Amino acid sequence: MKRLTAKEEEIMNFFWDKGPLFVKEILAFYTDPKPHFNTLSTIVRGLEEKGYLSHEAYGNTYRYYAVVSQKEFRERTLKGVISKYFDNSYLSAVSTLIKEENISVEELKQLIREVEQSKSNTQS
Repeated sequence: MKRLTAKEEEIMNFFWDKGPLFVKEILAFYTDPKPHFNTLSTIVRGLEEKGYLSHEAYGNTYRYYAVVSQKEFRERTLKGVISKYFDNSYLSAVSTLIKEENISVEELKQLIREVEQSKSNTQS
């Protein structure tokens, strides 16, 4: 799946938060100065071409809806970051986060407990 620009991701968040939308409804989420309708329409059509949105026809207009969930997007994005910046090493990514964010030993133990609990719940 193709990457999103910051503006595309911003618009996808509207769909993930609000559900299906007409382009004119997206305009309401912006404060002045609002983007031009045609600009939003172009971005939304681009998101559809990239496989993130689809649409239903309502007369001569379209209502768009997300076909990629926010969870799926986050997982793919994280995998892409780990692949690109950490040579596919999740251990290296976690190690960098621990060092950069000064995560305490107790926080790490809590994280390990949560992961172990999550794994035991999915195996039952």
